[in-house]
Amino acid sequence: MNTQRTKSISSDSPSGISRRTLLKGSAAIALGAAAISSVRGTVKQTAAGASSGPLGKGKVIDCHAHLNHHSRKTWEADDRKLIEAADKLGIDQLCCSTLTPRWPATLDGFRECNQWTAEGMRRFPGRVLGYCYVNPGYGREALEEIRRYVGDHGFMGIKLYNEYTCTEPVVFPIVELAVELGVPILHHASHSHYFVEDQPRLTDGGHLAELARRYPEAMLICAHISGGGDWEWTIKALRHATNVLLDTSGSVTDAGTVEMAAAVVGVDRLVFGCDSSMTAGVGKIRGADLAAQDKQKILGGNMMRLLGRRKA
Repeated sequence: MNTQRTKSISSDSPSGISRRTLLKGSAAIALGAAAISSVRGTVKQTAAGASSGPLGKGKVIDCHAHLNHHSRKTWEADDRKLIEAADKLGIDQLCCSTLTPRWPATLDGFRECNQWTAEGMRRFPGRVLGYCYVNPGYGREALEEIRRYVGDHGFMGIKLYNEYTCTEPVVFPIVELAVELGVPILHHASHSHYFVEDQPRLTDGGHLAELARRYPEAMLICAHISGGGDWEWTIKALRHATNVLLDTSGSVTDAGTVEMAAAVVGVDRLVFGCDSSMTAGVGKIRGADLAAQDKQKILGGNMMRLLGRRKA
C-alpha cells in the first residue's frame, strides 16, 4: 500500500473522508452483512430485476470477479461463498472469469478455465456472467475460443491478463473480434514504480490509452485502479481515452480514489468492481462523496449500458 500517498490525500481529500473513516465504513458493512444473513440468497428484486438491498434500488453489477480454479480443493465452497457475499452486500450480478494458477496460460489451461466459467453460469443462473479468458499468443485458437464462448455460451466479454502488454500486435486481433461482437475487454493493469518480475509485460493506463486511440470503437475496461501501483497516475493517463472505463476494484482503500476518478474522467466512465475484496469494494462506493445518482451509475448503470451494446 502507498502509505505516504494515503496520508497526503487523507488530509485534503475533496470529500473530507479520511482513510480511517473509510475503513470504519467497510467494517460497518461487514457487521451489517451479518445482521441480514438470515435473508441470504433472497435479495429482493424489483420489476426490473434490480436489488433493493443495502446499495440502493438500482441494479448492482460487479464488473470484476473470479470463480475459483478447480485445482483448489475448496473451489466449490469458495464459489458459493462469493455468491453468499454478493447476497449480503446487495450485488445482483458478478462478471466472472476463471484464471489459470500460473502464467502464461497454456491453450489447455484457458480452455479448461472457460469450461468452468460456463459451468458456474449454470450453477448460479442469472447471478454469474462470464468473461472468456484467453492468452492472445495462441492466435487462431484464442479467437475460436472467444467466438465459441461469446456466441454459443452467452459470455458477456473477454478477460486479458498479463501474458502480453496490450499494445503488442498479437493482441490486436482479439480487440478487433471484441469490436465485431460488441463485447468489452477487461484488461489486467497496474502502474508500478518497480519492475514486477513475474509480470514483465504488465499493462498500465498509458498502454490502454494507446490501444484506445488505435481502436476508438473498442470497449475497454482498465482493471482495479485500486489494485496497487500508482492509481493517481493511472487515472490521469486515461483522462482523454474516452472509450476506456475504469474499474474501481482492488484491495487498496486510499481515501479520495473514487472522487478523483470521478472528477478527472467523469462518473460515466467508472464501473463498480470488487476483484474478491468484497467489503472494500462496496465501502469505497458507499463512502465516496458523490451524489446518489452518480453512485448508481457506477454501481450498475454504466455496466448495463456497456452490456447493452452487444451485437447479435
